[in-house]
Amino acid sequence: MKKLTVVLAISGAALADGPGRIESKYSSTGFDLTADANASHWKAATPVTAGNGRFGEPVPGHRTEIRSRWTDSHIYFLFTCPYEKLYLKPDPSTTAETNKLWEWDVAEVFAGADFQAIHRYREFQVSPQGEWVDLDIDRKNFKPEGGWLWNSGITVKARIDQAKKIWYGEMKIPIASIDSRPAAAGNEMRINFYRIQGPPPDRAHIAWQPVNNQSYHTPEAFGRIVLVK
Repeated sequence: MKKLTVVLAISGAALADGPGRIESKYSSTGFDLTADANASHWKAATPVTAGNGRFGEPVPGHRTEIRSRWTDSHIYFLFTCPYEKLYLKPDPSTTAETNKLWEWDVAEVFAGADFQAIHRYREFQVSPQGEWVDLDIDRKNFKPEGGWLWNSGITVKARIDQAKKIWYGEMKIPIASIDSRPAAAGNEMRINFYRIQGPPPDRAHIAWQPVNNQSYHTPEAFGRIVLVK
C-alpha cells in the first residue's frame, strides 16, 4: 500500500496497545452524508485530533479533527482537514473505487476487531474529491492485488472549503465489514487515523497515533475506538 507517517494528540486513557482512545457516539437512526461538520449529528460527537508526523514531529497547519458515530448497522467518520495545498487526481471517479488513491490527498481509517491477530485489519480512504478505496489487509498473508478487490460497502462524501483551506471527508462503513460481533455499546475495535496531503516531493503525513516507523501499516501502534450510548 503506502508508506506514511503518523502521530498525534489524543483524548482518552492509556490502553495496552497505545494511548489513543476515541468514542463513537450511538445514533438511533442513520443519516445522509453531507460532509458538514456543523450538522447536529456531528456536533454530538466528541472529536480527537491528529497533528504530528509518524515519529512525533509537528506538522504545522494540518491539525486534523476526527469524529465518529455508530448505528446498529454502520459506523461513520468525519475528518476535518486543514491544508496548505491540495494534490488531487485528475479526472476523479466518484462512482467506482480508485486503486492507489493514497498517491493523492486522502484521509484514512485503519480498523480491526481481531485482538489476537492484529496483523489483520481493514483500510478505508476518502479523497477531497469524494473518491474512495477500501482494502482487506493481512500483513502476514498478503491479499491478491494488495487487498483492494475486497468491497466493504463503504459510501463517502467530501467537500472542499477553498476560502478556509479546509476539506471534509465523511465515511459510512458497514460494521460487519470490520467486526463479526453485533454492534453494541461497549464494543471496542483497534484503530488508527491518517492523512497524506500535498504535492511531492514534500508531502505531509499526519496521523492520530504515532507509529515510529516509515509505514502507517504498523498495527502495534493502533489505538482503540469504543462504541458508546
